[in-house]
Amino acid sequence: MQRIRPALERLQDEIGLRHALASDRLYTDGAEILFDYGQKAGEEKISQLVVVRNQQRIFIPVVEQYLRHITYGPDHWASRLRLPGYEKTPVIVDPKRAFGRPVIQRVRVPVEELVDRWWAGDSIHVLAEDFGLDEGEVEDVIRIATRIPAAA
Repeated sequence: MQRIRPALERLQDEIGLRHALASDRLYTDGAEILFDYGQKAGEEKISQLVVVRNQQRIFIPVVEQYLRHITYGPDHWASRLRLPGYEKTPVIVDPKRAFGRPVIQRVRVPVEELVDRWWAGDSIHVLAEDFGLDEGEVEDVIRIATRIPAAA
């Protein structure tokens, strides 16, 4: 938060960007808030990535691989986020699905529903059958969502 608030204030003060956290010109490398000062409307390519806090330019090929989880709509605002960590089962957050709760993308089931049933005692096998997933996908979701190993 020590770096986020000043960066957002600077973007609002300097270029009038309100709600910068949802903008397709805003990025992060996990430590800093980065902004693409060179991106033009309708352009998808990152061109001039800069650390907002100190205006240091970033070597784009190094951080580009970490910036692919967010999908932007035609209005250039975030519309969907693919959550990191789910190796076998893509999980997304989309405000148009399940009220923005994390959803297993392929079957459109909220992660919370699968995990709640697992906590209630349903086996990995039963969950896989009920939700149309394979057992490895169920284990992946439970492992990441709960941060504990799933027991069949």
